[in-house]
Amino acid sequence: MVNASLVSMTGFATRRGEGEGFGWTWDVRSVNGKGLDLRLRLPDWIDGLEPAVRAAVAKVAGRGNITLSLKLARETGSEALRVNTAGLDAVLTALTTVRARAEAAGLELAKPSAAEILSLRGVTDQGGDAEETGPLLKALLNDLTRLLADFAAMRAAEGRALGEVISAQISRIEALAAEAKAAAEARRPEMERMLRENLARVLAGAAEADPARIAQELAVMAVKADVTEELDRLSAHIDAARKLLVEHGAVGRKFDFLMQEFMREANTLCSKSGNAGLTRIGLDLKTVIDQMREQVQNVE
Repeated sequence: MVNASLVSMTGFATRRGEGEGFGWTWDVRSVNGKGLDLRLRLPDWIDGLEPAVRAAVAKVAGRGNITLSLKLARETGSEALRVNTAGLDAVLTALTTVRARAEAAGLELAKPSAAEILSLRGVTDQGGDAEETGPLLKALLNDLTRLLADFAAMRAAEGRALGEVISAQISRIEALAAEAKAAAEARRPEMERMLRENLARVLAGAAEADPARIAQELAVMAVKADVTEELDRLSAHIDAARKLLVEHGAVGRKFDFLMQEFMREANTLCSKSGNAGLTRIGLDLKTVIDQMREQVQNVE
């Protein structure tokens, strides 16, 4: 078991409750995103509900595309729902205007249901002032706390599963880096032979060539073929990735940047290899790094 502290941006939770003459269903779900994108579907007649919900979600989630909805209905036997006919007429007029303007612009709008129209502010007398909706707001927010606890728990569980996968991928990268180091050592005699052959060709074709210039060119060739720095940086990136696995808080952006650095070293390793075996290892590295990057996209 990996002791990972990662949190996934993927999660889901739902909760049913009742009180103050109403029954309700909370629903929250999220997928990965670059930042925190919160989309709310809430009754607009309960004063203070939306800002309270936004603040509560921000405490449990730092990143992700999150959709949270609340369906609210009066319980059977509770006080009859009173329709504000003047408010209803105003809403219907506004909806007619919106539909006409949308059709003129070539847009097709879905027809709102009666329940959706009834949930709008001013259509019914159920949404009074803060004193009337205060008890309901309190009951809803108490239930929201439990909903978000379930939501956070699921994201944490998903994060632990992600941690297991990413940890295995880091170990695979480490093993491939070790293979690359061994292959680089094994190719050293071949690289020395190639340098000697290149030197012989240069001397044969330019009898009066500047010895200092020849030495400089050969040194440049040797540096271009040396993959020591790339392997050292891969080792450093592996250590950094393992530290991120156990670091608390939102580390997804750090992981995103680290994956770019991993891929940069793998690409350079392939371009400098000059050896079929080392190139194969470099390609395997790129494959694992790309797979790991896909997993990292889900980390908060």
